[in-house]
Amino acid sequence: MKKQSRCRKFINSYIKDLKHCLDRLDHVAIETVIDLLMEAYRNNKKVFIMGNGGAASNSSHMACDLGKGTLQREYDENEPRFRVISLTDNVAIMTAFANDLSYEDIFLQQLRNLVEKDDVVIALSGSGNSVNLIKAIEYAKKCQAKTIGFLGFKTGGKLAKIVDNAIIADSSFYGPSEDVQLILDHVITSWIAKIKGKHDREMKKVKPL
Repeated sequence: MKKQSRCRKFINSYIKDLKHCLDRLDHVAIETVIDLLMEAYRNNKKVFIMGNGGAASNSSHMACDLGKGTLQREYDENEPRFRVISLTDNVAIMTAFANDLSYEDIFLQQLRNLVEKDDVVIALSGSGNSVNLIKAIEYAKKCQAKTIGFLGFKTGGKLAKIVDNAIIADSSFYGPSEDVQLILDHVITSWIAKIKGKHDREMKKVKPL
């Protein structure tokens, strides 16, 4: 019974912390991120997502949701699509840069191949202090890309001070901080799926000049 009681106490504490994070999320900041992503979509700009550990999986998940989950008609060749890339998915290039240079360069070096002005670069991080993310965001800003952080640990760490737009989970733990990343992904991409359909219909009504 004692073991069960301790387990239940932990479960309650974890869920309480996650609820606290969700209640304190900045809704205006979430709307701003949606606007930035839709602007990238309208202007055919690229979206890059990156993270380490669990956030690496969340990066892949969000790229999937933006790239496929926002489609209205998967078989329609004329429907514009998000040009979205998770920088965590190419194991060969990540390990090559890590081996030949350093792990701190795995995202920066990929951006050097791809990023352009007005693209969007999203960093997912619990602590906000991962050097490889910081270096990549600094390079993205140098290239005049728009930068976003889904961060945690109450302050968002160093990344919160350098990204253009930060959404910060008010938790001191990785679990809830990474849970919030995925919830933000689902909130944002679910809403974009709705408004993107409306946007595409309106674009079809615009007569060419």
